[in-house]
Amino acid sequence: MTAASTTPDAVSGAVSVPAAGPASVPASGSAAGRASADPADDAHELAVRRLRQALGPVDVLRSTALSGGLYNAARLLELADGRRLVLKAAPPATDPALTHEQGLLGTEALFHRLAATTGVTVPTVLHHEPAGPGTPSEWLLLGFLDGTTWDAARDRLTPEDRAALRHRLGEAAARLATATGPAFGYPQPVPGLSGPDWPTAFTGMLNAVLADAARFGVPLPVPAERLAALPTRFAAQLAEVRRPALVHFDAWEGNIVLTQDAGGAWRLAGLIDGERAFFGDPLAELVGLDPLGAVEDDADFTAGYRSVTPGPPLDDAARARLALYRLYLALIMRVEAVPRAYEGGHAAWLDGWSDGRIPEQLALLDALES
Repeated sequence: MTAASTTPDAVSGAVSVPAAGPASVPASGSAAGRASADPADDAHELAVRRLRQALGPVDVLRSTALSGGLYNAARLLELADGRRLVLKAAPPATDPALTHEQGLLGTEALFHRLAATTGVTVPTVLHHEPAGPGTPSEWLLLGFLDGTTWDAARDRLTPEDRAALRHRLGEAAARLATATGPAFGYPQPVPGLSGPDWPTAFTGMLNAVLADAARFGVPLPVPAERLAALPTRFAAQLAEVRRPALVHFDAWEGNIVLTQDAGGAWRLAGLIDGERAFFGDPLAELVGLDPLGAVEDDADFTAGYRSVTPGPPLDDAARARLALYRLYLALIMRVEAVPRAYEGGHAAWLDGWSDGRIPEQLALLDALES
């Protein structure tokens, strides 16, 4: 969810390969009530209780922490009947978060259900439990999508592999955009983050992250007032979007799953981690793909996309909207570093990258307006 030069750990929301040292859990009987001095054991037991709440008295052979996520926690659960499932748990609702980071696992459940209707392969939603009395944080139970992430396979992909995969990714992006939401903006009922039209919704989304920057004391590389004025300056371009299309908005390499067939060819197996999804401009999907390069100018991706739908023309209005979405994503990534308490090289990288990215996109917008 960053510029093409970013490192793999610079993106939120990914679930990838198991961490070393999987731990066993009881194969039957209740895991509740056994005191443990090991927080990892507590996590295993909680995962088993939640699984049995959703599916009944299943036997769990193994519970393994999954790495790659910077917001939600995830565990791979291996059942005696051969199934492998993923249990995702959000931080407590009382933890500091951005305004739009409410009910993210509900958003993910909705995304996967809608995406499945378009023909794009995604994890199967088995159960979603919202936060509420007795449930301090929401959780989501999903089927496990077999394969490896594009990020993990990157060094094994030939140029021919990448070209074919980008074509398939273009097809998947176009199919996702055929799903339509009930309104524009984020699907969770957070005031100000949705609206009857795209200019209204995007204005609310941008204003929310600017308010988050002020709330968390995050300095911005340009005045907030200049950023807040952008939806008004480009209202006509935003108004060209008249259907609230489903947008994953986080389809970087760590959220794209690949498989390799017996002949060694790589295939696109599906997408994961739809928690950042919203309903809006299909072009916004391209911004989440930025770690793979500016895909709007990629012939293989474009050919795949246009094999499903012609898509909007890449005229000046479309390029202005892309710049707005790239700027919006850069703001999210910069601001989220504070409530998530990023430290060290990652925090420094985010500051330096967004220091360049935000003025860069503003300059592009100025040039397109002139």
